[in-house]
Amino acid sequence: SLYGLDRPVHIQYAEWLRRVVMFDFGESFVDNRSVIKKIGERLPATILLNICALAVIYFLSFIIGIYAALKRNGLFDKSAAIGTFVGYSIPDFWLALLLMMFFGVHLGILPVSGMVSVNHESLSFAGRIADIAKHLILPVFVLAFTGLASLTRYMKSSMVDTLSQLFIRAAYAKGLPEKRIIFRNALKNSMLPMITILGMALPGLIGGSFIFEVIFSWPGMGRLIYESIMSFDYPVVMGGITIAAFLTITGNLLADIAYAYVDPRIRYK
Repeated sequence: SLYGLDRPVHIQYAEWLRRVVMFDFGESFVDNRSVIKKIGERLPATILLNICALAVIYFLSFIIGIYAALKRNGLFDKSAAIGTFVGYSIPDFWLALLLMMFFGVHLGILPVSGMVSVNHESLSFAGRIADIAKHLILPVFVLAFTGLASLTRYMKSSMVDTLSQLFIRAAYAKGLPEKRIIFRNALKNSMLPMITILGMALPGLIGGSFIFEVIFSWPGMGRLIYESIMSFDYPVVMGGITIAAFLTITGNLLADIAYAYVDPRIRYK
């Protein structure tokens, strides 16, 4: 009766739905704290980690994909293809552990766990920023390495397809500068698949870095949900899943809006 489980199922569901709409997920079974407060404490760390990783992934995938498409079947293209296959084949958890052993244990130059150092509070503002950045290096690198392989191939294939279109040939025939053709005409039309993937990556802010947050002891949402599952803390698990579902809807909506901006043929009324 404490959790309303003695009430009819339809009433339980209606009450749960009402609370979800208000982002009221109840209290944790473990420490009796508000679930939304626990999520609010962990979510910024996950957002920071994933935004940094996404920025690195998209920046490098754009550069590598565009250059590989321009130098198709050349040395750079073949090297990039080999690199993507290596990125696909290497287990991400094994790479994370290997980097932790080499840079953290063997060389001792990078932290291998947590988001901040023990003396973080005693540092200056610039020192705190540098401390967080230092803790971000390994998890961001692993996240970027595993995600770069697929996005680079998407970018290259999309760019190759765009460069073979008639309007690109017409632009070359008109004598337009190559940089303008590539970065203004071809790139804009090649971004549609990348926008779709970016929209799908938004819910990954919750669960995409799950294994890395556990390995690197990163105080984010993935680790919170893992700890909640292990301790049977169902309200926290339900809250995390609901937030992920909300981000999925938001990501798809933002992707559709971005389509209209990138492709003038698409208009929403």
